[in-house]
Amino acid sequence: MTEQPASFGVELRRRRTDAGFSLATFAKQVHYSKGYLGRIETGEKPATLDLARRCDAALEAGGALVALVPKEAATTGESSDPPAMATTEPDSEVWVMTMEPDGSSRLVPMRRREALAVGAASLLGLTLGSQSSAAAAQQDSTIVAFKALFEQTRQLGQITGPSVVLPTVIAQTHTLRGLATGADSRSRAELLQLAARYAEYAGWMTQEAGDDRGALWWTRSAVDMANAAGDTELSTYALIRQALITLYQDDAASTIGLAQQAGSDPRTPARIRGLAALREAQGHALACDYDQTQRSLDLAQELLADSADKSKDGVVTGSASVTSTRLQAMVAGWCLHDLGRPQQAGDLLDQQLNAIPDSARRTHARFGARRALAYASAGEVEHACTLAHRVLDSAEVVDSATIRVDLRRLTRTLARWHSHQPVRDLYPRLNAALRTPIG
Repeated sequence: MTEQPASFGVELRRRRTDAGFSLATFAKQVHYSKGYLGRIETGEKPATLDLARRCDAALEAGGALVALVPKEAATTGESSDPPAMATTEPDSEVWVMTMEPDGSSRLVPMRRREALAVGAASLLGLTLGSQSSAAAAQQDSTIVAFKALFEQTRQLGQITGPSVVLPTVIAQTHTLRGLATGADSRSRAELLQLAARYAEYAGWMTQEAGDDRGALWWTRSAVDMANAAGDTELSTYALIRQALITLYQDDAASTIGLAQQAGSDPRTPARIRGLAALREAQGHALACDYDQTQRSLDLAQELLADSADKSKDGVVTGSASVTSTRLQAMVAGWCLHDLGRPQQAGDLLDQQLNAIPDSARRTHARFGARRALAYASAGEVEHACTLAHRVLDSAEVVDSATIRVDLRRLTRTLARWHSHQPVRDLYPRLNAALRTPIG
């Protein structure tokens, strides 16, 4: 038996008795059985992070109880160090997309020299450096058309999975970068700036496909192109994107650190700093620090209220499916669950999700999964199952690795009521969505 369960149990019992709670009363408050909590306090069972968050909130421990529960290796699969951004030096690794006749595609990593050799043998005379490409690069209408295509692609990403969106995004990224090579200085900057937007979105879709390493590579590529265009805004936003990866790894310290770095420069546009404050709030919530979470949420609300959604190139930075105000409120609901306040989280997410367009299926699935998890954590099992069926209607379409993180958490939470008929009815769909057996 490890020391961790006993030390957590001893501290939980001390704080519970000091607060005047009987074991039975406290069990009702955190929605766990009296017998289970008793075994936690005696060290017979290890504490889960979910239980620690609820106990921490109920006893106002300020994260002290959560700190006694180490990250589960099975959940993160990563070290506590933030992932390093991949480089794109001339002889570095590149990702080559292969397309099959049946419409499937995949990304294959290889050394740049190998990719050039393979590409030179397979291009069959097709080049981007033609006279027509150079002429297209000089026309303002080319930029307008590619921007419109980008917005349509992001809308497509709300209703389909990464496998549908990524081939188009990657192809357009490389096309724009190719056009930029033959353009004058003004057009080159605009083309590279837009190519960077495509590459950043490719990074997001790659993360949704479950490939964090590839996501960082695309994000780094986006930063390189944006810097070449004289746009430093995307470099800062890349830190927020990197913090999203550490957030889903349950790495609170790295999430907070990256977000603080992104929001530290007052010259950074207010929207970017507002988005950084939201990510920082999520990191503080992971650490169960209620006061710091609220400070970050308040700062985000202030910054986002005074900012324009679109950046200087006319493209929305971050989520384009919801307004800044609504995004702040939904992230607040997200944080409340991690802070051990599931009922408040569910109530707030109810208010916000009802106003999200049905077409934003990825957004509905993401925050809807968190809402179902909140109600399950609050002991409202039947309602949680009803909500989960709605979430799966969208999750099955958008195919998101990050959404599956909360679906796995939901599965573990509902396992305590595995004999309930609503849970039994839900499990087959959860099984299919997770693509792994549910124990």
